[in-house]
Amino acid sequence: MTMYDLLELNIKRNPKNLFLVREGISFENLPPYIKARAASLAAAGVKPGDVVGLLSHNLPQFVYTLFAIWYLGGTVLLLDTNLTPEEYDNMTELTNCKLVVAEKSFFYKAKGFKFFDIETVDKAGDTVKQHKLKEDDIATMSFTSGSTGTPKIVPLTHKNLVACSDNLESLNIFLKPGEMLYAFLPLYHVFGFAVGFLAPLHFGMGMLLQSTINPNAIMQDFREFSPQVIPAVPKLFEIFRKKIIDNVKAKKKWGLVSFVMNHQKTLRAIGLGKLVDKVLNQIRAVFGGRARCLVAGGAATKPEVEKFYNNLGMSFVQGYGMTETVGPICCSKPVKKRVPFAFGAPLGNNECEIRNADENGIGMLWVKGDQVFGGYLNNDAANKECFDKRGFFCTGDLVSIDKNGEYHFAGRKKQVIVLDSGKNVYPDELEGLFIEIPGVRNVAVFEHEVNGKTVAYGVFSVDEDMTMDKLAAEIAQKNKRVASYKWVTHFAMTTDDLPVTSTQKVKHHVVRQYLIDGKYQEKGV
Repeated sequence: MTMYDLLELNIKRNPKNLFLVREGISFENLPPYIKARAASLAAAGVKPGDVVGLLSHNLPQFVYTLFAIWYLGGTVLLLDTNLTPEEYDNMTELTNCKLVVAEKSFFYKAKGFKFFDIETVDKAGDTVKQHKLKEDDIATMSFTSGSTGTPKIVPLTHKNLVACSDNLESLNIFLKPGEMLYAFLPLYHVFGFAVGFLAPLHFGMGMLLQSTINPNAIMQDFREFSPQVIPAVPKLFEIFRKKIIDNVKAKKKWGLVSFVMNHQKTLRAIGLGKLVDKVLNQIRAVFGGRARCLVAGGAATKPEVEKFYNNLGMSFVQGYGMTETVGPICCSKPVKKRVPFAFGAPLGNNECEIRNADENGIGMLWVKGDQVFGGYLNNDAANKECFDKRGFFCTGDLVSIDKNGEYHFAGRKKQVIVLDSGKNVYPDELEGLFIEIPGVRNVAVFEHEVNGKTVAYGVFSVDEDMTMDKLAAEIAQKNKRVASYKWVTHFAMTTDDLPVTSTQKVKHHVVRQYLIDGKYQEKGV
């Protein structure tokens, strides 16, 4: 099966269900838009086997164009909207891409390719012939985020994408046909693509596209459309939680609300269910009143954040995946008591193995399955290094496993700090502690050399009123919660935001270079 086959299957199963909610377009009404776009692209010279770039925010034309390129037998090069013209020139050259479908705001005098306005009004009428795709044809190409090094090209076949769609069936207790998913995560990124596009396509759900992350626009959408499923990166769920708590505290009602949230089972048991519903419904109204499932990915979620939303009566689903796995290869299990920071168990037919575990059970995660890509494009050296003879792919991530069979993220292997003593320090553990400090917006911990010794070094993005002495005292207090060899005794501070990827992961290598370049104010604890 190919992606276009998957669309046609859903047209048969859920013809009347809305697919593009804001535009009012159902599954059965989508093909004319796709075929008209295919005709326009064919007229622009697109042929079977061509690589066509897609550079856009979450517009309905993004969806039409995806299917139109596949209709013509082409491959979609998904381009991040946050890059530079030089990077786009390099990416299109490396993939032999001659046409990029983009919003006009991205147009520039390009080298080696032409732009096509994504908002072009396509002419209805005669359409071009549909190319017969095969499951092993390359459907998309993406460049890895580069958050830990040099980007690589990830080709994903139709088989990979459809397998990811099939494996999402494991989430059928959370995702339902006919419901609405809020698609404001960028579709060019694998998390947004898998959860915001593949999931609605698989389940016959509606996708409410939003091209901005402006809080006012998002809150307006919640009020107007009341989506049932909301995917986001953990940082955004933290922001929502903080705003909710601040608003309730401003009304001097936090004592009542927190009591009801933490004791709702007991209150219901003694006949106070109506009180519980009245209190919690006022909070859930922030999300439009119907939100029942929140999906987090891209980083670990703090336990208190997950607990907060669960206490509001919402399912909070954690996922783990990579560009190389078409997004979520693991997701939360509906267990009675989850262990904090668990990102879930393998979905569908995916296989996971932990290798070379240390005394704490932390080892390298290797994965295998139909949704795992077949190798980086034109990069034999990288492929030889990251695949074994059994077809397992080395993720580069260090994990452990708990009693529920769910995995826990410990850090990237490249980011693990190896001290002079030989002990390992995992940055994620320390970053999780330090982000709790009031006034700290973000933090990066990484290996650095100070006075000839390898140390765990922290760079903190802070509010304007934070001082070096105050931050030093807070860090010293947090250090006491971990073994002394893990302590961060040297740090730097900035009121600027730390550089991040599109899913809000800190670019540790860039932060470290900024430190070396003297862009941050340094101090010892």
